[in-house]
Amino acid sequence: MNLEGRRKSSNVEDRRRVSGGTIAGVGVGGTLIVVLLSLFLGRNPQDVLQQIQQQQGATTTQTEREFTQEEQELADFASKILASTEDVWTEVFKKMGKTYRAPKMVLYTDAVSSGCGNATSAVGPFYCSADECLYIDLSFFSTMKQQLGADGDFAYAYVIAHEVGHHVQHLLGTLDQAHAQMNRMNAADANKVSVRIELQADFYAGVWGYYENKTFKSLDDGDLREAIECAAVIGDDYLQKKATGGFNPESFTHGTSDQRMKWLKLGLTTGDMSKGDTFNIPESQL
Repeated sequence: MNLEGRRKSSNVEDRRRVSGGTIAGVGVGGTLIVVLLSLFLGRNPQDVLQQIQQQQGATTTQTEREFTQEEQELADFASKILASTEDVWTEVFKKMGKTYRAPKMVLYTDAVSSGCGNATSAVGPFYCSADECLYIDLSFFSTMKQQLGADGDFAYAYVIAHEVGHHVQHLLGTLDQAHAQMNRMNAADANKVSVRIELQADFYAGVWGYYENKTFKSLDDGDLREAIECAAVIGDDYLQKKATGGFNPESFTHGTSDQRMKWLKLGLTTGDMSKGDTFNIPESQL
């Protein structure tokens, strides 16, 4: 992905120099399982965050640290991707007769306080509609590469664009409506709505990619392959089987690998917002 000469976003809050501390009771294996089952958290993450806190008993320490060149390059990359989403969604909203309000991206290390509660890096990247921020510990990209085999700059960009997709849902009102609907449902039915939320965020990530490439000619076939392969290994069926050896469709909250690839590709190839309604079609068509 060619980002040479591109601007960085001013909507980045870097909290990495002050670490949230160590988290008791979670080793590498435990953290991986939580990450595998919590990737691309699309709904209000309060429930997951509270569960992790209760199980772990987080402690807070204040430590300053310096960054390696690789870490800073990754932060600069994330900032440029966020800037690209700002440019794309500003124009897309303008075409719809609406005004886009950009989210803030918070970079952190280990743990962070958000408008949706306290989070650890174990939950993976997430969006909080309460403060209109997306939160990411950049070490998550190493987890993607080492544990899932998902690598490449456009795969990383897809992660950020997906979370921005939830912000788009929030601005359009669909995210809050879906959350309200889920609160009135039993767990199994709420999970089905969650899948629709996540697949639409995948579609919006694809829409961003479509206009990013149309405007800047920044992508090649390898970039597109990276994103599709990433979508394949973050499907609920793939992740649950990797973590537990099996999977339970009733517990799916993000969609299968095939579904996630389908909606990402639809956004990438059409850029047509009218094709992204995942809420009003039969489940068999997801």
